[in-house]
Amino acid sequence: MLRIKNLDAGYGKLKVLRRISMHVSPGEIVTIIGANGAGKTTLLHAISGLLKNRSGEILFDKREIGSLPPEKIVFLGCSLVPEGRQVFAAMTVLENLLLGSYVQQKQNRDYKVQDQLQKMYELFPRLKERRQQLAGTLSGGEQQMLAIARALMAKPKLIMMDEPSMGLAPLIVKDIFSIVGRLREEGNTVLLIEQNAKAALGIADRGYVLETGRIILEENADELLLNRDVQRAYLGRDLDSETKM
Repeated sequence: MLRIKNLDAGYGKLKVLRRISMHVSPGEIVTIIGANGAGKTTLLHAISGLLKNRSGEILFDKREIGSLPPEKIVFLGCSLVPEGRQVFAAMTVLENLLLGSYVQQKQNRDYKVQDQLQKMYELFPRLKERRQQLAGTLSGGEQQMLAIARALMAKPKLIMMDEPSMGLAPLIVKDIFSIVGRLREEGNTVLLIEQNAKAALGIADRGYVLETGRIILEENADELLLNRDVQRAYLGRDLDSETKM
């Protein structure tokens, strides 16, 4: 579904991503883990058209999208849940969701908008209860649910999530990751950027480790969880120290 080959990208003279190559297959949850400043958000911005790549290829459904504007990429079926949620605070929950259905409305498919809206209310019952409430008055967890639902309103083939657990209480984080797992069960494909490496790898099929703009490791999620270097750097564990105790 998504294939990236030798991608370089950055801001001005600053090169952030260096020769990134990776892929996401249909029906997978793929996670990218890495420290702050590793280039995770930059990668999602490059895929979604918010940042133009300097070289390399970004193929979505075998089509080169590296030079396309963000709205065209959404039309092709690739949606982004941005870091920090970025809901429209002065608009209601319902208005935020309808903005996410722009693709369907543009194609005069209002009947499908209503179908998708009902699916979002089933997936996120709290949003139905608060559909007339201003988005800015929601809790952090509710805003994250709204940001995910808004992206899903476009019926994407691939949904990308940037740090969905950021700033949320542990119980809410558990709910969010449960929802991500359910999305896969319903046939969705997910590319997940997450600092909570343990939670992300716990639901993912595969993972990549991104370090200073380069992918240094790719393995199945279970293998990454058992990798000593990953445990030391991202899971807060040191097996050698545990063995000596």
